[in-house]
Formats: sequence, structure tokens, C-alpha cells
Amino acid sequence: MKIIHTSDWHLGCSLYGRKRYEEAEAFLDWLSILLEQENIDVLLVAGDIFDTTTPSNRAQRLYYQFLHRVAKSSCRHVVITAGNHDSPSFLNAPRELLRYLQVYIVGSMEENAKDEVLLLKNPEGEAELIVCAVPYLRDRDIRKVEAGESVEDKGRNLVEGIRSHYALLVEEAKAIQVGLDKPVPIVAMGHLWVVGGKTIEGDGVRELYPGALAQIGADIFPPLFNYIALGHLHAFQTVAGRQDCCYSGAPLPMGFGEASREKKVIQVEFTDTETRITPITVPLFQALLGIRGDWQQIEGQLEELKSKEQNTWVEIMYEGAEIIGDLREKVDEAVAGTDIEVLRVGNKSQWDRELSLLGEGEALAELHPQEVFERCLDAYEVEETQRPDLQRMHNEIVDSLDIEDQMAE
Repeated sequence: MKIIHTSDWHLGCSLYGRKRYEEAEAFLDWLSILLEQENIDVLLVAGDIFDTTTPSNRAQRLYYQFLHRVAKSSCRHVVITAGNHDSPSFLNAPRELLRYLQVYIVGSMEENAKDEVLLLKNPEGEAELIVCAVPYLRDRDIRKVEAGESVEDKGRNLVEGIRSHYALLVEEAKAIQVGLDKPVPIVAMGHLWVVGGKTIEGDGVRELYPGALAQIGADIFPPLFNYIALGHLHAFQTVAGRQDCCYSGAPLPMGFGEASREKKVIQVEFTDTETRITPITVPLFQALLGIRGDWQQIEGQLEELKSKEQNTWVEIMYEGAEIIGDLREKVDEAVAGTDIEVLRVGNKSQWDRELSLLGEGEALAELHPQEVFERCLDAYEVEETQRPDLQRMHNEIVDSLDIEDQMAE
């Protein structure tokens, strides 16, 4: 019995306004080939199939074309659970039809826990795997609001609700196991943030519960599970020192902070004596590079990148002390005529300077635009002779945008 565990496809996602359909299609093509080459029996997808609850037509087409392709392959079963980005009703809508293709969808917590426990069989009709297919568990699904409860009570009740749900599914799995001629592996799925799970700056991972109430430990998973396939965190990792409890991570780098990290899917093979867990590296379908430093450092790295003649998306963060008013123009000029596409240019020095304009306890929204502008003039040490013209132009812009009326509303 061989399984591939993946998650967090985020079909339809963008990176600074650039849609990533080509990368997603390339990944799904690669995954389809991998399933055939490795003779995989079951594919588990642990949530966040789409990037939004209303996926585009193109994102949907990629999804259904992939499922059709897998249905014709040697991979006999596909189990898909919803993540926090997914619409449960959207995923569930075609699930009765998809069952004919051996594709099992669990978009939300089921009223009957038995419906989340799947017994998968081989072509001879023999049981080969039990899957506790748990989707993203919403707060309202697993916790009742109690009058007068504290923040700590909310967090504790939330964790206990999740723990109880998995315990209930384990009992269902045990009942199925008892009726079989021989034991089969039991796998759990989950879309949640387990304590100890790591994120990377800019990877787009969201808190799942308000105020990060739920400190969910790996001990919520009963020891009966032979493998736990997790989704939500975008970096491949094991948690709580357990090699059988894994995040596959997103197959595409979700931000420039992940540009240098290898992405993975996980192959799990059950034999009569052991469980073999093997991460498989996903190819890089679009090169990303984050560049930080002063202008000399940025220009040097761009020159080095140009020599590679590689199609690369770049994020630039300027950190120099010199004020460069035409930073974007200088960057565009440096990459003109190349395959380098600069998706974002940030000026950390300017941001830090603007934040320094605020006094302790002040919020930008509470200041009048004219006061903000005057502080900017002071921060940039603009000469007194230049200020009247600059203030006049600033006031004209403010008036044209009708900012004051908007603030009053």
C-alpha cells in the first residue's frame, strides 16, 4: 500500500498580482506522472485545494482535469478534505458523482462521524486502508459558546472539541477494524496548526482561530493512527518529534521568503512490518528571488542574475541610507530587455522613516493629512524655501481626493 500526501495547492492564487495558473498546471502534471511512476494506490490532499471560496473557472478546470486524469491512472483512490480557504459547499457539491471515480470529498464536519471514516478497498474488494478524513474544523462546529467564558475557556474548549472529534473517529475506525479479516493501516487527515509547527515570513499562512486561541498539541491524535497527513502550514515538516505526523507543505513557494526552500510531497508506504515515510522534492516551476540591500548590492545581484539568463520573478527590498526617489525606475532600467520580472519593490528605509514620524501611542489614521505631510518634510530635512510650493501641491492633491470628506464619513 503506497500513499502520496499533499496539501495547500491554493489553485488560483496570485503573487503580488501575478496569477500562478501555469505553475499550478505544471505541478498537477508532474504529480499525475509521479502517481503512475511510483504505482501509488491512494492520494491524500489535506485541504486548501483552492485559494478562495469562489475559485475562478480556470482554477476549477485545473482541478477537474486533474481528477479525471488520476481516475484513469493506477492510483485507485483520492481523498480530499477542505481547508480554511475552501468553500465546503463548493467542494461537496459534486461529491456523489465523484465517488464513482473513487474520489472522496469531505468538505465540512459531518453530522454523522461515520461519514468521515472511509474504508478503501483493493480491486479484489479486500480492505486495504482506513482513512479518518477530517476537514478544517470550524469553531462553530466543535465548540458551544458559553455565557461568561474567558479567553482561556474558549481556547481550552476548542482544543477539547477537536480532541473529542478525533477520538470519536478512532472509535469508528476500531469498529471497522474489528470486522475485517486482517488489520489494515489507519490514517488520519487534518487541516490545523499543531503546536511546534513552523511558518516562514511571507508564506501567507493565516491563524485559524480568532486570537490564536487553540494551542493544539500533537497529543490530540490517538496512538492508533499509523500516519497523520496534515495541511495548513506551507513548509514541509514533522511535528512534536513524530516522524508519522507530517505537514507536506504547499507544492509552490507561496512567497519570496520560501524562494530558496525545496517543496515536497510525501510518499508513505505500509508493509507488513513497517511504515516508510519518504519526502519527494517537487520541481521548481518558476524561479523566485528576494534581493535586499543598498543600491550597489541590489544592482550587483541583478547583474549576476542577468548573466544566468533565467526567467525569474524578483522581489526587491531597498535598505540603503541614501534616499532614492526614483527607485522603481532605476530597477526597471536595470532589468530592461531581460527575462527578469520584478513583482515588487519595497523601500524599508522609507518605511522605517515614516514609522518614526509617529509618537508613542499615536496611530496614523488619527493624524490629519497636513500634519503627516509636515512631519515628512521635517524627517527628510526639506529646506524652508522649498516647503511653500510643496505644501501647496500637497493641499491641491488632498482637495482633489476629497480626503477630508471621506474621513468625516
